[in-house]
Parts: sequence; structure tokens; C-alpha cells
Amino acid sequence: MAALRRMLHLPSLVAGVCLPFAGSLAGSSLADRCLWDRLHSQPCLGSVPTFDWFFGYEEVQGLLLPLLQEARSACPLRVLDVGCGTSSLCTGLYTKSPHPVDVLGVDFSFVAVAHMNSLLEGGQGQTPLRPGHPASCLRFMQADALNLEAMASSGSFQLLLDKGTWDAVARGGLPKAYQLLSECLRVLSPQGTLIQFSDEDPDVRLPCLEQGSCGWTVTVQELGPFRGITYFAYLIQGSH
Repeated sequence: MAALRRMLHLPSLVAGVCLPFAGSLAGSSLADRCLWDRLHSQPCLGSVPTFDWFFGYEEVQGLLLPLLQEARSACPLRVLDVGCGTSSLCTGLYTKSPHPVDVLGVDFSFVAVAHMNSLLEGGQGQTPLRPGHPASCLRFMQADALNLEAMASSGSFQLLLDKGTWDAVARGGLPKAYQLLSECLRVLSPQGTLIQFSDEDPDVRLPCLEQGSCGWTVTVQELGPFRGITYFAYLIQGSH
């Protein structure tokens, strides 16, 4: 969370995205859809068509690929990225996973979803994305991660990714964050894994996750440091 706050104070450019209004973001509600539409409407496309809070796919592929290998009984493995924004997590899994994956990225920002669909299809002068496995597929949809009833049935995904979404939602109060967690666990397979990526200290995050994930196993792995910041992967897993 501290890293997210620090990035919101940067004056002009962060990892390929122009933030001319970044100073004003720090005092805003991170659960405000209009704020994220404004942010995602400011891409400096150039050679960096995606933007990642914290870190990108390359930094965590060593964690993700073994999970895909373990879950190969589902073919292709269904992956949901909640609050995907314009991150490289979905695109990295789709283009680089040697295992077949069916990846869905959802975000409540129409601007972010439109940008990622354009990137997927090769719009704005980009080359269309190609799957790392011929059976893999990738989609982006506008949806509220707190209510996925319209697009995700219970137990329908084997892997869920949350990179900074809990952090943003929790800025509006923990009840909303627990609602996000509950909805993620609803759509997660009983044998699946939910990963929350954050820089929030385990002493703070773990008690919240343990309280909201009764019947699931909660563990944490340290990541990084990346650009001088240590992050954590909070894994919530069912029975394997």
C-alpha cells in the first residue's frame, strides 16, 4: 500500500504512463471509477503499452508458472485477474505461458478495458498478441470485482490474481475489501489459488485474510525487492 501511495505522488512519468495529475490522486478515493478512467486515459504508449503498479509479469512468472503446472488437470486452466487495469499480468500469462490458459481480465474502468482489448487485437500500431500455447485465450471485460455474478459462476476459476486491488478497495474501508475477498473466493475453485500481491506488511494483511478466508489455507511469500521495495504474495488456497 505504501508503494501505491508513493507512486501516486510521482510528478510526471511512472513506468510508461504519464501522470500529469498524480499529485491530486493521493487525496482521492482509489475506489472511484472516474479517477481510474482519468489515469488510464493517459498512456504513453511508445514501446511500453502496459502499466504496472508494483511490478509486472516478468517479476512473478517464477511463482505463477509452477502453479499452472500443478493445476494442469484443468485444461485450459482458467485464470481471473480482478482489477487488471492495464497491467502486463494477463498479457504475460497469455503470451508466455507454455501451459494452456484461459485468461480473463476484469476492471471497472471502461478506458482500461478498451485499451487492453485494443492491445490484444493489435490496435494503435501494435502487433496483435500471440498465445504462448495454441489452446490459450485472453479476454478483457468491464466488471465490478465486488460483484461478478453476471460473468462468473461459483468455483469457475482455478487461479485468481489481485495485484493491488485489495489495497485500492481497502482505502474505502475494510468492509468493501472483505466483500472483494468473498467474491473472489466464491468464483475460485475449491482446489484453486487466489494470490494477492501487495507491499502491505504481513502483520497487517494476514489477520485480515485469515478472518475472511475460513476453511482456506493462507500463506505468504516475500517478493523482491523490486526497485528498492519489498513486496508480498499472499496465497489463499483450497485443498490440493
